[in-house]
Amino acid sequence: MFTPTLTGLAERSHLLSSETGLDTHITDITSLIDYYDLKDIVLVGHSYGGMVITGVADAMKDRISAIIYLDAALPKNGETMITQGPERSPAAIEQTRNALSGLAPDGIAMLAFPPELLGIAKDHPSYDWVARKLTPHPLKTWLDPIQLTNGGPQGMTRHYIHCTEPALPNSSFPYHAEQVQADPSWTYHALATGHDAMVTAPDELVAILTG
Repeated sequence: MFTPTLTGLAERSHLLSSETGLDTHITDITSLIDYYDLKDIVLVGHSYGGMVITGVADAMKDRISAIIYLDAALPKNGETMITQGPERSPAAIEQTRNALSGLAPDGIAMLAFPPELLGIAKDHPSYDWVARKLTPHPLKTWLDPIQLTNGGPQGMTRHYIHCTEPALPNSSFPYHAEQVQADPSWTYHALATGHDAMVTAPDELVAILTG
């Protein structure tokens, strides 16, 4: 099992720069797959990680046996983290872009969201640990459009896990959950916990991932 850290985050936060974008993160994962000559992969992406695994699937479809979106973005070609999901007006998208830019006072990285926004209550035993580990996120990764030339995850074994209690506010994930439930080419799972299921419901999540 590999749990790679994307450029500019966590223990790799010292690598953050104004050039750290979506393609950087896609290359992080495709390079790891190439380096270790990995095949028959089950690829899992959480939240924004859905953008990354979609790009990886597009580039390396022959290496992946299944792809799992964990309460994650599910973009179409040309979409960004802030445009994927239900259709919105240009004004609403611009408002979101401005709000995110306001979270990045240096123009490079957005301040980390507090754990409670991610579904981790203040009385959760891991709250303080999560709060200490959070790092700013590269703004450019949320604004870069994804470029798909091979259909992304189309034609693959695909799963979507939606964290429902509580659902992440102001996210596209409930929309994606509704869409995949109506598509027989997907397997849908609902998980009665908050967005960071790996923290708040690890056993239940592992049961789905290994089931």
